[in-house]
Amino acid sequence: MKVVLSVLILLLVIGQPCAFGKEKEKEADYEKRMALYQKTEAATQIPWYVFAAVDQFEINIRKNRKDLPKQSGYTGIYIPQNVWSGPENPNPDDTAPLSIKVFDGIGMDGNGDGRADSNDDEDVLYTFGQYLLTYGKDIENIRIGLWEFYERDQTVGIISGFIKLFEKYGRIDLGEHAFPLPVKTIYSYRSTWGDARGFGGRRIHEGTDLFAHFGLPVRSTCYGIIEMKGWNRFGGWRVGIRDIHNTYHYFAHLNGFSKGIETGQIVEPGQVIGSVGNTGYGPPGTAGKFPPHLHYGMYKDNGRTEWSFDPYPHLKAWERKDIRKRKKR
Repeated sequence: MKVVLSVLILLLVIGQPCAFGKEKEKEADYEKRMALYQKTEAATQIPWYVFAAVDQFEINIRKNRKDLPKQSGYTGIYIPQNVWSGPENPNPDDTAPLSIKVFDGIGMDGNGDGRADSNDDEDVLYTFGQYLLTYGKDIENIRIGLWEFYERDQTVGIISGFIKLFEKYGRIDLGEHAFPLPVKTIYSYRSTWGDARGFGGRRIHEGTDLFAHFGLPVRSTCYGIIEMKGWNRFGGWRVGIRDIHNTYHYFAHLNGFSKGIETGQIVEPGQVIGSVGNTGYGPPGTAGKFPPHLHYGMYKDNGRTEWSFDPYPHLKAWERKDIRKRKKR
């Protein structure tokens, strides 16, 4: 028994500095990225939060795409080599600004070292800024430039949401989460992602059901933008929120929405967005076909498509964190 206790204490002591070290490393990463965005803003007069938004989107998709190279620096914006060096350039790895320009490449020297390196954070951000400047400095023209670059409305919409978030809060560390129901209230849930569902045809359950009393407050799980609000015949009254990790948080079967909750609005972790209900499985207003509960789903976007994944582990982690925070009060 003493040996087991000693091992547990040792693991606790070792684990704390490790977690602290990771937090410090993450903070340093945020600081470095912010410094790069602000430096590029000074050079291009395009707001720093535009670069932060594009970069955040690209960092996210690199983690979920096998056709893109792994991120090597602090930033993640990827410009294909043939676009960077020029489609007819005999040297695809060209870093000479003059020859890149001759072959109609867009790569530029952003830090004054005489090289236009597609692996250099400053060169990539400056080059992307110069590309956007060909469309204009205002947000609407920047959106046009983003569409021409990505050719996908969903991507432009996601990046535009990030721009709003970073502009409002003035920082990029917006990854905090909260449990969707008030902890220390009466609710229950288990892992139900992937279970079979029959209404509307055979399909899988793309979320976790949290059973609770009718009218219990439902809270935003993240900093994000409300992308969807309204009725769905499967989910009843529902809300969809996109966070800065390209994750879409889906809240369904609501009894109703909180006052002021609208599409395009910014929300924060723990902010009440509605209440538990039992709506859905029919035309608008249908209710009572199942016990009151919150259906909570999570979906990931990789710049091409979107898919659901199991929210249960995340819910357990957020619940534990909220309980610890409550105990400290």
